[in-house]
Amino acid sequence: MDNFVFHSPTKVIFGKGEEANVGGLIKGYGFGKVLLHYGGGSIQKSGLYDVVTKSLREAGVAFVELSGVEPNPKLPLVREGIALCRNEGVDIILAVGGGSVIDSAKAIGMGLPMDADVWDIYSGAFRPTATVPVGVILTLAAAGSELSNSSVITNPAQMLKRGHGNDVCRPLFAILNPALTFTVSKFQTACGVVDILMHTIERFFGTPARTELTDALAESLMRTVITAGKKAFENPEDYEARGDIMWASSLSHNGLTGNGRTGDWASHQLEHEISGMFDRVAHGAGLSVVFPAWARYVCKHDYARFARFAVNVWGVIHNGSNEETAHAGIDAAEAFFRSLDMPTRLTDLGIGAESIEGMAKQAYGARDSFGFFTPIRPEDTVAIYKLAL
Repeated sequence: MDNFVFHSPTKVIFGKGEEANVGGLIKGYGFGKVLLHYGGGSIQKSGLYDVVTKSLREAGVAFVELSGVEPNPKLPLVREGIALCRNEGVDIILAVGGGSVIDSAKAIGMGLPMDADVWDIYSGAFRPTATVPVGVILTLAAAGSELSNSSVITNPAQMLKRGHGNDVCRPLFAILNPALTFTVSKFQTACGVVDILMHTIERFFGTPARTELTDALAESLMRTVITAGKKAFENPEDYEARGDIMWASSLSHNGLTGNGRTGDWASHQLEHEISGMFDRVAHGAGLSVVFPAWARYVCKHDYARFARFAVNVWGVIHNGSNEETAHAGIDAAEAFFRSLDMPTRLTDLGIGAESIEGMAKQAYGARDSFGFFTPIRPEDTVAIYKLAL
């Protein structure tokens, strides 16, 4: 087990109706003005917008609004948010939505104290040491951004999707009411389940391979998400299943399931180039395509690790060799994705072989490899994308 620091300072408020208390919560911290940041019209249709704005007004908390966050949140809106917050004297950002809204809010928060352009954070040219605080009301369990130290932003002008990890951007608080996810579509529910699984899988296949307690926590979380994901997919208003998924979303990406290990993150890097180049692709849908191909390509480097994944997560009976069991586990993961109507091939996403070289080229920048389970070099990226066709 490697040395590690576990830092998870976000205050979690979990349960039914807690979103109605957000005004008093923010006032209690002493903030003066809020940026209410959200996506499209879904929070108005659900009534959540009215609940939140009423709570802010009753608590005497001033606010301004910025809507329009899209999946794969975009740099131009982040820049607009920074300018708005500066003009209005905003001192806290309230993200009402899923991972895209939260990531956009984090980018605005980190960009506010900067003299340079916020994209410098995501290009790697600048590492922030301060932020305007972000609070969260979660409406989609998927990215885990409500407790994570990461934010991912798309630069459409460059067709690049880049992430930044930094404890400074962990949210101040997160309100988690599973009932707010009842209206999430089956597709988005499935995308969320895949994303939650992958945040833990990326850590599970890190280095060093074995950290027993962390492994057991990760395996339990994955089994829970698989079971609850099936239930929520069939019955969207199953509160207990939605609750398990929502809490797993948070714990899958706050660092808990990777303590003592360096996560792999190759599948995420491979997916970022897909949804960076093809903005129509949801992150979870890209991951359900990439992971089986990556796993089949790299499993030879540690069949025993993949066999453990097969047995302890997917319930595969280990009657053969580690190699056979490993491949059975990968097959089981792919079958689960398909049971949720998730794509498992690039062609399912409308992406053909002609795009592979371009995506592979975008993935590297100044690096010559990525991934910690085994280094993925440019020729490996091409091979994995071809397996994913």
